[in-house]
Amino acid sequence: MMNDFFILMKPELMIVAILFILIVLKLGKGISNTNLLIVIQVLLTLNFASGFLMNQEGHLFEDMYQTNAIMVLQKNILNGGVLLIAMLFSDWLQKCDHLSEFFMLMLSSLLGMFFLISSGNLLMFYLSLELATIPIAALANLHLDRKKSSEAGMKMILSSAFSSGILLFGISLVYGATGSLNYLSIPGLLDGSPLQIMAFVFLFTAFAFKMSMVPFHLWTADVYEGAPIPVTAFLSVISKGAIAFVFVSVLYKVFQPFSSIWYTMMMVLSILTMLIGNLFALRQQNIKRFLAFSSIAQVGFILVGISSNSIQGITSVIYFVFIYIFSNLAAFGVAGLISYFSGKENIDDYKGLYQTNPLLSWVLALALFSLAGIPPTAGFFGKLFLLTAGASNGTYVFIGIAAVNMIISLYYYL
Repeated sequence: MMNDFFILMKPELMIVAILFILIVLKLGKGISNTNLLIVIQVLLTLNFASGFLMNQEGHLFEDMYQTNAIMVLQKNILNGGVLLIAMLFSDWLQKCDHLSEFFMLMLSSLLGMFFLISSGNLLMFYLSLELATIPIAALANLHLDRKKSSEAGMKMILSSAFSSGILLFGISLVYGATGSLNYLSIPGLLDGSPLQIMAFVFLFTAFAFKMSMVPFHLWTADVYEGAPIPVTAFLSVISKGAIAFVFVSVLYKVFQPFSSIWYTMMMVLSILTMLIGNLFALRQQNIKRFLAFSSIAQVGFILVGISSNSIQGITSVIYFVFIYIFSNLAAFGVAGLISYFSGKENIDDYKGLYQTNPLLSWVLALALFSLAGIPPTAGFFGKLFLLTAGASNGTYVFIGIAAVNMIISLYYYL
């Protein structure tokens, strides 16, 4: 039993071990940022490698915690993303006054995301979501001497508190209507009563806030602009990816009996999210705000894949998030380097980049081509799989609108 505990919870225990090492290093004699960053990168590499070893399927704590091959893959994708952030932004991190705190907060949030993915109970789900969200608000305010960073932290915590309140109210209604919080028990107790539907709408709304679906997206651009670029990258890629994974799990496992209801909601919100994200991205001058609205539009495409309510939907979302992590982190990595060395974050400042740095120019171009879904980049196949999964329901007008939005996005990416 004890061996099962250590093997099943290996991803979470590895993160906890790294956190303890960081605390010990912080309490000990002063260590330079350069050496500390090397130690952290080695630990994160070992953590990523361990994700491919000694994995097994099972559950613990009366099904409150569960894991399988798909969940392990999702956690490994997030581990890889965090490792990339630690390497891509090494110049910025070496000069950071709070390097230990940065990684402590980031890994605490990642730990919450891992528990979110493995949750088998709505109470466990809520506690994990709080653990994943609260450290991000502190990370957004990491530039303590900048007003925009303080505003970003404040907006993040207020929007998180509001969405968490909505979520908790929805969970309490689910418990009141079904008498259970267990993922396995709830589907058999759903009968479509008005109270249950209202509870589901509250839960769906909370997810909409976390994923920045329109019209629950208003906090996103301000937080992305005010937060340091590595934090913005973490928010845009790792946080969004984790919530997308969990969203699929909750809809497909817990609220499968309401599939006809949430398909309609998904279709409407997906169209709004793609359209508003694209139209607002057209008008942005700041690179971080531009990438913020770009990520909102990408969420709309993820919803197309989720709406299929099939195994194809799950696989298309996992593949797209995997590709999205590399594409978006490449774009944020270039933006971070330019911001670090020149202090410039406006899109107009990127004119003539090819003359001064051809390598960065090509990396940014390939990243944007992939985000736009231009063949033969991996992003093209990601969006193709999402649209193919969404088309399985036969709502071709919906897929047609998504395709038109891909064409709109081509303009601002190019």
